[in-house]
Amino acid sequence: MNGPVFLAYDYPVLGAFWTVLFITLATMWFILLFRVVADIFRDHTMGGPQKALWLICVLCLPFLGVFVYVLARGGAMGEREARRDAELRQAMSASAARTGAPSGTTPRDLDELAKLADLKAHGDISEAEYAHAKERILH
Repeated sequence: MNGPVFLAYDYPVLGAFWTVLFITLATMWFILLFRVVADIFRDHTMGGPQKALWLICVLCLPFLGVFVYVLARGGAMGEREARRDAELRQAMSASAARTGAPSGTTPRDLDELAKLADLKAHGDISEAEYAHAKERILH
């Protein structure tokens, strides 16, 4: 090659558009695939043989298996996810209530409080330092 190479000329805007579109659709497809597989494992209403059949369908014939699963059981996927989120929120609230933390405390705050309690128990920090750090985390 004797002259300069113009990359924009070699890769037109429409080609870039199709590439971005393909990457976006492929990403959405994999997200849907993983959500379906996770839903199969989390669904407690199905027995083992049913789960195995759905997994075989989804993994051997991915497009057809996922679309059939979404058509057959897709409406309940959202309900199961909402129920799971509610259960996790209740468990987090119960955990916060057991530790005496305020209701707005996040799991990260609870972890930090546990680490502080460990430090205090091992004598690495004083009572005043513990109280100050605990106050800072809770407020």
